[in-house]
Amino acid sequence: MKHFTKTTVHLPLIAFFIISMTALVGCGEKPVAPTQLPPEIQTFVQQTFPNQAITFAKKDRELFGSKYDVVLADGTQIDFNKDHFWDKVESRMNPVPAALIPAPIATYINTNFPAVAIVKIDKERYGYEVELANELELKFNEQGALMEMDD
Repeated sequence: MKHFTKTTVHLPLIAFFIISMTALVGCGEKPVAPTQLPPEIQTFVQQTFPNQAITFAKKDRELFGSKYDVVLADGTQIDFNKDHFWDKVESRMNPVPAALIPAPIATYINTNFPAVAIVKIDKERYGYEVELANELELKFNEQGALMEMDD
């Protein structure tokens, strides 16, 4: 019969902790030049916001990849996920480009709030969160059906 001491039992936990901390040392945020952004991100910004220059960009290194945050000259903020797809677009000066709004959500907003601009769209696990210029927040499922409204 083998006897375990407290030290023996904790060794796997300690080893896991040391390995995890070593992996996280390389993680963190750092500013990057716009020319250092992945090509997919540069192309997205040029095509979706053709008249806006990137004024700030940062890379957020994580354990399994990197996320990027970009700020444009007009103050628009764009977050990109690890696959370099936009995850959130927020602008207080201009509406979110119509090309980024799924059709069912655009139809709902245009029907129910025809004179109010969408100033933020955020992809979530359940679908999308949209904020309007009147500060109304709407949550839609993946199919674009309204789930919740909050002011």
